[in-house]
Amino acid sequence: MLKDDEDMLLTGIGSKIRDLRKERKLTLQDLADAIGISVSMISQVERGLAHPSIATLWKIASAFGVSVVYFFAEPEKPKAIVVRAHEQKALKIPNPGATYHLLSPDLNRKIEFLKIMLQPGQIDEGELVSHDGEECGYVVSGTLTVKVAEDRYTLHPGDSIYFDSCIPHRLLNFGTNMCLSIWAMTPPTF
Repeated sequence: MLKDDEDMLLTGIGSKIRDLRKERKLTLQDLADAIGISVSMISQVERGLAHPSIATLWKIASAFGVSVVYFFAEPEKPKAIVVRAHEQKALKIPNPGATYHLLSPDLNRKIEFLKIMLQPGQIDEGELVSHDGEECGYVVSGTLTVKVAEDRYTLHPGDSIYFDSCIPHRLLNFGTNMCLSIWAMTPPTF
């Protein structure tokens, strides 16, 4: 086992012990008294600074009524993650006329899901961007012009577009109303 893996394992065990202890409203002293280990040792184990022996881990597990395997089991991943409207993270970009909101929970996923709002007059055809991956966009309201290399595609509500992100591209709003579009990109680029 690599040192970093060992540290992560110890931190995971320690945090599970701390969570169980707090869940049961026990102090470090309460747990120490119950299993015959010093408060200092339990504190170090909880912080991932000390290695509990199997005997110590067994005592801790017994005190909490769980098996030793509990401390090594991976936490169950949720089947779905809901991102409520008020929880959407705004992504900072230098263009004040464009607002990007992350609709996926974070950028540590295989796909990035964005809501992009472009104010009217976002017509700067300056530098195009390119990056690895693929993109797909859907226009909810307004009119969106997507420049992909030398080509321009004008999209209206209900229209969608797909392209390889390696091709230089840019989103533009030549219309008179704000444009709202939804985008999926893989891999995440922000």
